[in-house]
Amino acid sequence: MELEEELSPADAVLLMSSVPERISDLVYGLDESRLRYRHGPAFPTLGGLIGHLLESGAKVDALLRHAHLDGLAIADVRATIDPGHEMELERPLQEALEDFARVRRRTVDLLHGWGKNEWDRKLSDPRGGETTLLEVCRMVARHEIGHIAQIRNLTVLLPEAENFKSV
Repeated sequence: MELEEELSPADAVLLMSSVPERISDLVYGLDESRLRYRHGPAFPTLGGLIGHLLESGAKVDALLRHAHLDGLAIADVRATIDPGHEMELERPLQEALEDFARVRRRTVDLLHGWGKNEWDRKLSDPRGGETTLLEVCRMVARHEIGHIAQIRNLTVLLPEAENFKSV
């Protein structure tokens, strides 16, 4: 799913705020064996994809908070938004989702208070040049919605419950 239109600040914040709940809805009730299921050699495990999304989300939230609260002006934005894909969940899924949701709520609360000057403030990315905080949030929304679509697709590919142990 590619977002074609330019997102307004309100749209970007709305999409970012919906991510924890959308992930939770998609993976509710999955056990460890299903999280470790790999549909094929080129596919990540479902747990790995979720781990990647939660890790990148936490890094993005920290970047946005530091940019706003500490005046951060230089950051590797693309590496923050899309860190490596070789992650697995290192703790229970529910705990990881709750922590992510809590941090994302704080970030969204912060974003709601931003005015035009804050949205237009620039970060310098050594690899990507200058980008505004609004552009960062647009990239985050696109990245996270794309991974939500992948999670949805991988959950659909999980074997039926009665056949799962034989896979």
